[in-house]
Amino acid sequence: MKRQRCFVLALLVGASQAAARVHHRRNAPAAFSEPKSPAVDFVDPFIGNGGNSPDGSGGMIPSTAPPFAMTRWVAQTRQNYVSVTPYNYTDSHIHGFQGTHQPAIWMGESAQAIVSPGAGQVQSVFEHRGMRFDHANEIASPSYYSVSLDAIEGGKIHAEQSATSRAGHLRFTFEDSAAPYVLVEATRAFILGSDNPTNVTYPRGSVNIDPVRREITGHNPERQDFIIGPNPAPSFAGYFCARFDTPFDSFGAAQNGSISEGARDGEGALLSGFARFARGTRRVDVRVGVSFISIEQARRNLEKEIPDGTTLEETARKTRAAWAEKLDRVKIEGASEEDSVIFYTGIFHTLQYPYEQSEDGQYYSGYDDKVHKGESYTGYSIWDTYRSEWAWQILLAPERISSMVQSMLQDYVEGGWLPMWKNIVETNIMVGTHADSLIAEAVAKGFKDFDLETAWAAVHKDATVPPEDDWNTSYYDRQQNVGYEVRAGLSSVYATHGWVASDIHSEAGSRTLDYAYDDYAVSVLASALGKDAEAAHFRARALSAPFTIFNNATGFMEARNANGTWAGQNAGWTEGDMWAYTFDVVHDVGALVARRGGPAAFVEFLDEHFDGGHNDHTNEPSHHIPYLYSLAGAASKSQERIRQIAKSNYNSSVNGLSGNEDCGQMSAWYIFSALGFYPVDPVSGQYVVGSPFFDKVTIDLPNAPQPLVISSPGAPSKPYIKSVTVNGRALKEPILTHADIAAGGHIHFEMSAEPEAWASSTLVSTVSLTLFVGRY
Repeated sequence: MKRQRCFVLALLVGASQAAARVHHRRNAPAAFSEPKSPAVDFVDPFIGNGGNSPDGSGGMIPSTAPPFAMTRWVAQTRQNYVSVTPYNYTDSHIHGFQGTHQPAIWMGESAQAIVSPGAGQVQSVFEHRGMRFDHANEIASPSYYSVSLDAIEGGKIHAEQSATSRAGHLRFTFEDSAAPYVLVEATRAFILGSDNPTNVTYPRGSVNIDPVRREITGHNPERQDFIIGPNPAPSFAGYFCARFDTPFDSFGAAQNGSISEGARDGEGALLSGFARFARGTRRVDVRVGVSFISIEQARRNLEKEIPDGTTLEETARKTRAAWAEKLDRVKIEGASEEDSVIFYTGIFHTLQYPYEQSEDGQYYSGYDDKVHKGESYTGYSIWDTYRSEWAWQILLAPERISSMVQSMLQDYVEGGWLPMWKNIVETNIMVGTHADSLIAEAVAKGFKDFDLETAWAAVHKDATVPPEDDWNTSYYDRQQNVGYEVRAGLSSVYATHGWVASDIHSEAGSRTLDYAYDDYAVSVLASALGKDAEAAHFRARALSAPFTIFNNATGFMEARNANGTWAGQNAGWTEGDMWAYTFDVVHDVGALVARRGGPAAFVEFLDEHFDGGHNDHTNEPSHHIPYLYSLAGAASKSQERIRQIAKSNYNSSVNGLSGNEDCGQMSAWYIFSALGFYPVDPVSGQYVVGSPFFDKVTIDLPNAPQPLVISSPGAPSKPYIKSVTVNGRALKEPILTHADIAAGGHIHFEMSAEPEAWASSTLVSTVSLTLFVGRY
C-alpha cells in the first residue's frame, strides 16, 4: 500500500524480539478456550504491532472479531489516524476499547465506537482517562482479550472483550476502586492525513442516554479519508447502541471535558455519554451493536448477534468457533512452535479483510448515498492483495468469493467504477485497476455466481475509458479534489503508444506495468465469456506494453515521457524501484527472460538483484521475484532465496513482520511459500513451485472432495527438491495448476539437503527458450 514515506527495510533486532515474546500471553483461560483448537491457540494477535514508526512492523492490532468482521474491537492506547493504529505495543496506558473500522495503518478510521471504563470522577478527555497496564497481565486471542488496568483513583479494573461481526461485548470487573462508571464516546477531534498531527477537524455527532433501557446510543460521522477520493458519502455515519446489564445509578453527557449531570441527550463535537453504577458494583457487562445504517439497525444487530442474557463466554465461544472452522482445516506436521505461531497467525491475518459492510441483507452505499439490499464488503487493499491473498481466500474461504465480487460490481453500478482501494468508498489509493484481476481470477477458477455481463462491462470500462481530464491530472499519492483515478494515463498515452507518460502522471512506470497485467486479466475474462476478438485485443496490448518501457541500453524498465524520451531510472515507481519493476512482467516471463539475454543471463541478473541487496520484501512488488528462478530453469536457487526471505522477514515477536501486513498480503506470501508454491501470475490459475517448509500439510479445502495432502519429509532441514509428484504423476516443470490443488489429492516433494537438478537445467547446461515462451 502507498505509505507516504521513504522505503526503509525494518531491522528485526534479536534481543528486542526475545524480550517481546515473553511479555504478553496468547492462551485464554479455560472458559474462553472452547471449542478446543490447537490451531487457534497458536495465533498471536500481537505479531506485527511493535515499533514506534508506522513501518516499524506490520501495522496490525490485537483485535477480537470473527473472520471478515465489520467491526474489530481493540484496546485503545492511541488516537488513531492515517499512519497510527489504535493500539501500539510500546505504549503503557489504555484509554478505552475501540470498535474500529481502520483496515490498515495507512488508511483512515471511520465511524469508530469507543467504550472507556473508569472509577471515581468521570474522565472524558483522552489524555486524562488513560490507565496504566502491564503486558504481563494482558491476554490476546482471536476471540478474547483481557487486561488488568490500574484505576486512576486507586484499585484495579479487569477488562475483558470479545466480539461478533457487528457487536462488541465487554465486561469490566472493579476491584477496590471508587464508584464505577462506563463512558461511551460518540465524537472526538480527528487528524487529517498523516503529515501534521495538529491539523484536526471536529465531526458533530449525537448521544442519547436511556436509563430505562439501560442504553447509550448515538452516531459518529467521522470518516478520516473524506479528504481524498471522488465520493463525498454525505450521509455516512456510524451508529451505536450500547446496552448494559446493570442499572444506572446516575448518568449524563460530557462535551469538551465538561460534565452535564443528568443530561439525556447531546449533540456536537467532542461528545460522550456515561453511566455511573452504584458504589460496590463489582461487575458491569456492556454489549455494543454498531451499524452504518441507523441506531435502530445497530440495536437489531446487537439483539441478533449478542441477545440479552448472552454471557461473554458464550460470545467468545461463538467467535472462537468461527476461527476454528477455518484454521483447523489446515494441519501442519514437523513445524517448531515458532513456525506454528507464524503460520497460523498468518492465516488469521489473511481472513480479516475485506470486511463486511452489509447488515441484515442491506448496506449503506456512499457512492449514491442510499441504502440497498444485498451483501457488501469494504476494506479492499487490492493493489496488495491481488498478488496472492485473493488466491488464498479462493482456496480457504470460497463461500465468500462470489459475494465479494458481487459487492465490487455493486460499487461499479452505484459509483460508476470498480474499486481500487475502497475504505467505505473509493479513496484513489495505489495504482492500477486490479479489481480486473480479482474478477478474472475468480471466473478462471470456477466462480460465476454473480452478474457476468456486469462484470464484463465493469472491467471493459476500466480498460477503455480514461479518467476525466486525463491529460492534465497527475494523480499523485492522495491527491485531493480529483475524480476517479482508475487508469490515469490511459489516453495519455498508454492506449496509443503503450506507456503512461511520466511527465504527466505520477508513478508512470508502475502504472504501465500494472495496466499491462490488468489488460491480461481482461483478456482472460473475455476468453472465458467467449469474447474472442476482445480477448485478442487486450492480450496483444498486455504483451506489448511492458516492453515499451524496457530500456535496451540499460536492461532495466524505465518510465518514459509523452514524447518517448526516457524519464530517468528513479522516476515513476510505486513502492519499489527499477530493480523490482524490471521483474514485473509476470504474465509473460518468457519474453522477459529473452529480453535479458536468455535463461543463464536472467539467472545472473536475479543473483545480482538479491546479492546486491535490491530485494525489498517489505513491499509487494518484490514478492514474486524469488520464484522467477524456477521459471528460468534454476529452481534450486528459488528454494534457497525463499527460505532466506522467510527467515529474515517473519518471526513470532511483536516485530514479526518486516513490512506492513497490507490487509493480509505479507502473510499470504508466507502461507503459500510454506506450502511449497506461489501464484506468481494469479489469473493464469498456475502456481510456481518453491520450497515447502514442513514435513506435511493437510488442508481440508471447503469445496474439495478430498483433503489436499502436501508431504515433504525432512523439509525443515532440507530446503531443496529432488522430485515432485502430483497424485503419482511426476512433475517435470515447476508448475502446479489450480486443478492440482483445488480438488485435493496428494502432492509429494522429495526433499534434499543439497541443490538438485530438478527444474534447474539452466544451472547445469544451456537450454532452449522454448521452455519459457508461451507458458502464459
